[in-house]
Amino acid sequence: MLFTPEIVVGQVPGLYPGPIRVVRPQPNPNLKIKVIRSNAPAANEIFIEAVTQEVDGSMRYLRGAARIETTEVMLKADEVDFDEETGDAEARGNVKFIHFTNNEELQADRVEYNVKKETGKFYNVKGLSPAKIQSRPGVLTSANPFVFEGKWAERLQDRYILHEGFITSCKLPKPWWRLYGNTFDIIPEERAIAHKAIFRISRLPLFYTPYFYKSLEKMPRKSGFLLPVVGNSSRYGQVVNTGYFWAINRNYDLTYRNQLFTARGFAHHVDFRGIPNDKSAFNFILFGVNDRGLDLGNGQRLKQGGLQMGFTGRTLLGDGFEARANINYLSSYTFRQAFTQSFNEAVFSEVHSIAYITKHWSSFSFNGVFSNNEIFLSTNANDQITIRKLPSIEFASRDRQILDNFPLWVSFDSSVALMRRTQPLFQTRQFVDRLDAAPRIMTALHLWGFNLIPAFSARETQYGSSFNNGTINGANILRSSREVSVELIPPALERIYNAPSWLGDSKKGDRLKHVIEPRASYLYISGVNDFNKLIRFDDTELTANTSEVELSITNRIFLKRNDAVTEIFSWQVMQRRFFDPTFGGVVTNDNRNVLLSTIGMSAYAFVAGPRSYSPVVSVLRVNPNGHFGAEWRTDYDPMYHRITNSSLSADVRVSDYYFSMGDNQVNTLPNLTPAANQIIARGGFGNENRRGWNAGFSVVYDYRKQIMQYETTQVSYNSDCCGLSVQFRRFNFGTRNENQYRVAFSIANIGTFGTLKKNERLF
Repeated sequence: MLFTPEIVVGQVPGLYPGPIRVVRPQPNPNLKIKVIRSNAPAANEIFIEAVTQEVDGSMRYLRGAARIETTEVMLKADEVDFDEETGDAEARGNVKFIHFTNNEELQADRVEYNVKKETGKFYNVKGLSPAKIQSRPGVLTSANPFVFEGKWAERLQDRYILHEGFITSCKLPKPWWRLYGNTFDIIPEERAIAHKAIFRISRLPLFYTPYFYKSLEKMPRKSGFLLPVVGNSSRYGQVVNTGYFWAINRNYDLTYRNQLFTARGFAHHVDFRGIPNDKSAFNFILFGVNDRGLDLGNGQRLKQGGLQMGFTGRTLLGDGFEARANINYLSSYTFRQAFTQSFNEAVFSEVHSIAYITKHWSSFSFNGVFSNNEIFLSTNANDQITIRKLPSIEFASRDRQILDNFPLWVSFDSSVALMRRTQPLFQTRQFVDRLDAAPRIMTALHLWGFNLIPAFSARETQYGSSFNNGTINGANILRSSREVSVELIPPALERIYNAPSWLGDSKKGDRLKHVIEPRASYLYISGVNDFNKLIRFDDTELTANTSEVELSITNRIFLKRNDAVTEIFSWQVMQRRFFDPTFGGVVTNDNRNVLLSTIGMSAYAFVAGPRSYSPVVSVLRVNPNGHFGAEWRTDYDPMYHRITNSSLSADVRVSDYYFSMGDNQVNTLPNLTPAANQIIARGGFGNENRRGWNAGFSVVYDYRKQIMQYETTQVSYNSDCCGLSVQFRRFNFGTRNENQYRVAFSIANIGTFGTLKKNERLF
């Protein structure tokens, strides 16, 4: 080292009180110095301090609270022997080593360290490194640092090698988990490698691996094998899950998972993601099972294998154009029910695909749409309805004022499409052309707080095919309809009250406002003379002649608390009166009639023959605070003098306790909608990061059939550094009758392994 003249003078043995600063050459330009600490030695200095110091040539013998400090590191011990010329230091007794740049701290009985080369050896070493907290759903987090111990360790500039030791993120002396290994090769903020490692929970060895890799980067992207998972299923047999993650480059990666079902065959899962540039991104997922079949016990097997694919993507094309796609494919509904692990997916009998190019400017919009929608009617082969658009070109304009200072707005919708529909009873030709245009003009009148909004539109739609006596032919058909609508919005009625004590403090200005909003509208449509000759592709074909009035009234209660206004209560009641009970003669008796006038009123069909009025629809919402919310929607049909449809949902959360439930009940005519009554409930206490015990459940119960279609119960225990989750699930629907037991062990800030996947957990 290069010393200042004041330090070079003393070359004979002696005692030197107080701190001494040693100047050294400029540091290596490749040395990574992230932050310059305040009051730290300069880059070319070494700070030396001890109760007593003895000098013998280039050697300094520091005794009592000895300390050597540079810009990056500090070495403290009971005694230190330091060679100023070579930079070697030997520290003994209560040795503490701190690396400020990487926030690392080590303790050892003895340390040999070179401050020039930044290399050294640590004996009976203990250390810690701050945890990289990965706060994302499904990952247990903890502020605990990673702690490691070993017989000895060595530091080679930017890496550590720990011999015959262990690492953990739990509090000592009794950690929940430890990873033992012959050697640990660690580069802080880059990666850690363990050789011949054994993972233990308490004293129980869980698994052994000859090579274990963990990325320590902020955004890790390293290729490697995924942890294997072993499980058991009453339907699939023993389950062995392995996989590989391939970080192709900075913009692309691919994950492949292979599952062996000993009773069924192999399942394959491929997930390919990419961001080609800053304007584009995509994700492709494939899942398939080569099924040997479900053993029926009579020597026969029921094969339920298949394939499911999904693709999502987006890109900016320039000049305001954007392309998006969500493409899905399912080989059979039986395959979905047999192998999906999601109840919602299992009971969803539709597959939707859409790709489109869009642009919006001024009041105009352009869309080029390709879509394919499949509805599976049952698990039987080819028992499905498929409707596609290849393509549909749409050009539209929202309301646009055409004259200054005059309330007159025009808008229009137009499209040119090639359609196709196939189902068990019939199918159209490959491409059925449909041209549709609907200009609209609207104005608004205001008087004494009343708002009157009349509008008129004309719609012309031409089809290249039509029905004729129940069969499809190539005869063109033109539908010309005219529509007149008038909406009346009277002034709202308002009144302000002092807030009750259970909602607020009136002395602090908390208030309630009750608002009553009445509305009335009239709709007249004519010109639809060939309704039953139209092939149903979408809601465009549901327009029928009508003359109807809709009346509604809404009560709202707003709460002003601490200058914040929220809606805590609303109740809307509405009904439609049909002056043409047959909608131009298109309604048939004892059949399910679906019209544009009915789907906008209720989610359930209610026209089984001519009728003059709709059910009374009631929508009640309550949300008095952030802990409770409820919604109850009912359809009361005066023709049958009963509530035909009811949907109730409620949620409550207090601290870590939560509960939600929903009840969907259908009690209308069988030829309209099959009767049903399903109850969904979910509750528990805790969350994914709560220390201690957490528990939750989720059930779907068919009250009418008295069958528990789906049930999940999960119990978890989280310590300061890890967590164990056990889950029981039951499927009982369609062709599926299965019990499952899942287990997952989570390590804070690292991840989870086991048979219970992240997206299957209750919390």
